[in-house]
Amino acid sequence: MARVLCVASFFLFLTKLSIGQREVTVQKGPLFRAEGYPVSIGCNVTGYQGPSEQHFQWSVYLPTAPTREVQIVSTKDVTFSYAMYAPRVQSREIYVERIQGNSVLLHISELQMKDTGEYECHTPNTDGKYYGSYSAKTNLIVIPDTLSATMSSQTFSKEEGEPLELICKASKATAQHTHLSVTWYLMQDGGRSQATRIISLSKDFMLIPGPLYTERFAAGDVRLDKLGVTTYRLSIEKLQPSDQGQLFCEAMEWIQDPDETWTFIAKKQTDQTTLRIQPSVRDFHVNITAESTFAEGKPLELICLVVGSGRDPQLQGSWFFNGIEIAHMDAGGVQDLKKDYKERASQGQLQVSRLGPKAFSLKIFAVGPEDTGTYRCAVAEVVRTQTGSWQVLQRRQSPDSHVHLKKPAARSVVLSTKNKQQAVWEGEELTLLCKAGGAESPLSVIWWHIPQDQTQPELVAAIGQDGIVQLGASYGAPSYHGNIRLGKVNWATFQLEITSTTITDSGMYECRVSERTQNQARDLSWTQKISVTVKSLESSLQVRLMSRQPQVRLTNTFDLSCIVVANYSDLKVPLTVTWQFQPVGSQVFHQLIRITHDGTIEWGDFLSHFQKKTKVSRSSFRSQLLIHDAAEEETGMYQCKVEVYGRNSLHTNSPSRASAVSHPLRIAVTLPESKLRVDSSSQVQEVSVNSNTDIECNILSRSFGNLQLAIIWYFSPIYINSSWLKILEMDQNSVVKYGDEFHTPQRKQKFHIEKVSQYLFQLHILNVEDRDQGKYRCAVEEWLLSTNGTWRKLGGEKSGLTELKLKPTGSKIHISKVYQTENATEHRDVAIRCSLESSGNSASLYSVTWYRNRENSRSEMLVHLQHDGLLEYGAEGLRRPLHCYRSSPTDFVLKLHQVEMEDAGIYWCRVAEWQLHGHSSKWVNQASDESQRIVLTVQPSEPTFPSRICSSAPLLYFLLTCPFVLFILLLIALLCLFWKTRRLSTLSFNAQKEKALWVDSKGAGGRITKGRDDEEEDEGN
Repeated sequence: MARVLCVASFFLFLTKLSIGQREVTVQKGPLFRAEGYPVSIGCNVTGYQGPSEQHFQWSVYLPTAPTREVQIVSTKDVTFSYAMYAPRVQSREIYVERIQGNSVLLHISELQMKDTGEYECHTPNTDGKYYGSYSAKTNLIVIPDTLSATMSSQTFSKEEGEPLELICKASKATAQHTHLSVTWYLMQDGGRSQATRIISLSKDFMLIPGPLYTERFAAGDVRLDKLGVTTYRLSIEKLQPSDQGQLFCEAMEWIQDPDETWTFIAKKQTDQTTLRIQPSVRDFHVNITAESTFAEGKPLELICLVVGSGRDPQLQGSWFFNGIEIAHMDAGGVQDLKKDYKERASQGQLQVSRLGPKAFSLKIFAVGPEDTGTYRCAVAEVVRTQTGSWQVLQRRQSPDSHVHLKKPAARSVVLSTKNKQQAVWEGEELTLLCKAGGAESPLSVIWWHIPQDQTQPELVAAIGQDGIVQLGASYGAPSYHGNIRLGKVNWATFQLEITSTTITDSGMYECRVSERTQNQARDLSWTQKISVTVKSLESSLQVRLMSRQPQVRLTNTFDLSCIVVANYSDLKVPLTVTWQFQPVGSQVFHQLIRITHDGTIEWGDFLSHFQKKTKVSRSSFRSQLLIHDAAEEETGMYQCKVEVYGRNSLHTNSPSRASAVSHPLRIAVTLPESKLRVDSSSQVQEVSVNSNTDIECNILSRSFGNLQLAIIWYFSPIYINSSWLKILEMDQNSVVKYGDEFHTPQRKQKFHIEKVSQYLFQLHILNVEDRDQGKYRCAVEEWLLSTNGTWRKLGGEKSGLTELKLKPTGSKIHISKVYQTENATEHRDVAIRCSLESSGNSASLYSVTWYRNRENSRSEMLVHLQHDGLLEYGAEGLRRPLHCYRSSPTDFVLKLHQVEMEDAGIYWCRVAEWQLHGHSSKWVNQASDESQRIVLTVQPSEPTFPSRICSSAPLLYFLLTCPFVLFILLLIALLCLFWKTRRLSTLSFNAQKEKALWVDSKGAGGRITKGRDDEEEDEGN
């Protein structure tokens, strides 16, 4: 059963967790706090939903009105406070401190007796529903402050080492169970520093010394005794100078809250007692002992002795070399070495120690030249202050001690560059030679580098006497691998080679040659320095772009030269050249071609055809781009970019050292100037009827290149005053197209074009007839085929006129030349006649062609009645309104059906005579003649009634809509009549029905009366 209950409770707990019940908790009460002191009450909420930062509202239920809520302060609403608490909230005497999003503290800085009450912490709901507790309460009870602490304010003047006793009285009269703690403090510097705790008796009745008095408490020098219920005594057996200041006693009253934590509720401090301590006089002086001359490599020990002083003094010593402090040891034995001496001490070359209470030692195990100079020691007597620092009581210095070294046999060292040049270019090789003079002996060398704008040297490399090589931290990195070479030319000459210098290699180089002598712990060394400058490749790098042809003709060749200008042109540094192109209308440069420093060619993908017609050449400091067959899309800005690499970049794959871009250069690709010239002389050809002839188009000169010609032949008839008619055109692709007027099969068979040579074209005319007479000319156009497959016209020329005439055949016809005018009425038919003056030869046939010239229009052929009777219309739309026929052997008629106003104009005819020719029985045009011009005037027709109706739009609309309106009105009238008739019929039927009912009722009543009379008669009988 117990197990079942346990499982059930566990599942109930899980259900509660899954639901997320809100719970508000406050600090458990009652809380007792003293009047005039602060209080902090915590409030926490868990199991809530919504934002992580919850709001809190504090209220109080005062003992005078336990059921009335008095609002104090809220984190959500600044106007939450009631009037009695609003001033304290505004002055921050009461405020809420947020610890976390779900936890706060209510602070009351200074409690009043009226603050006693039941405090409630409420959290507004942010959950989807109300579930759990939203407030919690605790009781706060404000009690009077009964704590007191007193001590007489005094001033003591004591000698160092004298004892001191101070009495403090502390008492309380609180009704609750509380504890007291008493603490003694020392304040120095006139109260400007923080008070130092000497010793305290805690609330748990434990003695706890301050951090600076722990040792003296353990030795019994400092004590705190409780002499009675309210009396506490501080005892110091031996005063020290650090005890000087203002002393006071502090009492604190503590109470244990319901959560078993102790909280102080009151605190009081006594008046201060001033303590002055006169340090005891302990004068002393300092001596230094050392030999004045030492051999290099031998040990040197300097001893600083203190003569005089008191018993067990606390001393600290300092060592000076040439007036500069090099080492310090405080009274606690802590050492502080300066600069290089700390490194020498870590290497075991130097030691600072204390030989006794009044003796300090500085020992150098192997004296070197740098140790020559003046030494001095300084000793100070100190005491530790309450803050932990050392206070100097008196200070003395020793006399100066001069240390000289026995000079060893000197060596000369010469440091130079291999080529005697102290300035090299970036990427160039730098070789330093360090040569030592003197007698032959095993030597070692250390190379140091002091970069520009720095003072701290960096170890480059070192070669020991045993030949072991050591590289510095920076120069042994992978980036420098293989870039530093050390060599030993002979026993006295050492070589440092930097195969590929960088800018950071500039600076001062130092060669330190060392020699180990017998019976010496430290090597003898000689130093020499040299300054080296590495010049940046980019500092003098310039790129210039040049072209002899900024204006390029289409399909021509142009070149661009990229010239690199630098002061290190004699160096064979690898270059990468990138040619870039910016087309017209673009803001971005695109890569055309890139020739890398290792010889790789990388083509860009901007102009796909660019690779096929480009040639690139490159020398050490020059690159040329040659572009054949220039196209219009190659118009734009060109520039070249040059990147300079180190000489060893092919093996190290290092990035470029410098780069520069040339100024942009605009290249304009224009159409070439046309050199086309066509013969412009005029000529007359007279040919026989029905013969063939050729008209030539002679080209005097033409342009060369990927050019083609387009030939267009034009014809102006002799009988019509019209513009030039295009016969045919042979375009640049040799495709022949006929003009609109020559598109019939008969005309296509008559005219042909032939290319005799590149300078001569002919128009062949077959079976020349009368209507072929007129003027001919050709137009020649030059077309250029660009690389992208589009044709561009370069120019055009027109030839001279060739007039074609027919030779007289001896036969003539004559057309009547009488001036005629014809008047016609609109929408009527009209006939225009053309008559021969004689009937002519009976063996002849005649054809007639009618022409018309309207105002503001060119002449046009209307219809052609051929000799064989076939009709040929000038336009397809003329077939219906025109009819042409021969009414008699001498009369030809043009009939116009339903003439319109626009048919008015000038009409004329041309009649041609045809006869059989030769044995081929072919009809040949023998002669022709034109009639006089006939003026046709079209008069507007008289308006008829229907035409008047049709011409008036309102009347027409009225006549169209009136029948519909009348029909609708008639329909409405019929419906009304039908409705009225039906209504009358219904009323008549109802009246008849009522009448019938009344008659039936009357008849029935008579029958009833008669029956009653019969009954009465029967009764009488």
